[in-house]
Amino acid sequence: VGSLARYTLIALVIVAALDQFGIETTGFVALLGAAGLAIGLAFQGTLSSLAAGVMILFFRPFTKGQFIEAGGVVGTVDEVNLFVTELHTPDNVQIIVPNSQLWGTAIKNYSHHETRRVDFVLGIGYGDDIGKAKDAVMALISADERTLSDPEPMVVVSNLGESSVDLTVRVWVKAEDYWNVKFDLTQGMKEEMDAKDINIPYPHRTLHVINND
Repeated sequence: VGSLARYTLIALVIVAALDQFGIETTGFVALLGAAGLAIGLAFQGTLSSLAAGVMILFFRPFTKGQFIEAGGVVGTVDEVNLFVTELHTPDNVQIIVPNSQLWGTAIKNYSHHETRRVDFVLGIGYGDDIGKAKDAVMALISADERTLSDPEPMVVVSNLGESSVDLTVRVWVKAEDYWNVKFDLTQGMKEEMDAKDINIPYPHRTLHVINND
């Protein structure tokens, strides 16, 4: 910005000096205007990213260290500057994205709030005791110190599927515990169902063979 202001000022001073000496400057000004237009068109994408970078730095929809999804990429923000934003993926791959690509799309900031909700769908057999299954899941949730009591966890029957009765499980956790709780409770629910002799069915078909003879 400083360089741009400097050279613009120099050009204006030259034009003013030539005009004071009685030299016709109309053509020179027209030439500068054409050059400026050409430069603007050539750097259209860069200027768009610059404008988007200013908006990102001003409104701060995300900051360094937050996990976001925007512009077709997902990752943790490492650095935000005027032209590009640098992120790294969960498997530690660097991604450098033009700011115009991020600002022009919806931004999902997974780190903005301190808490997140973990959702599960657990299918049990039609012949199994629903209350027994719900109590087992609630006991598992209560035993995990990372789960929050406010908002209160929820275990409800959400669907009568083709092969199973589906229970929707919703539990709130701190944002940094989201994935660990999701993985641990998924394994824990399977083990609890096995321990309580509750069937977790899978889609199956019964084939009836009719002998025409």
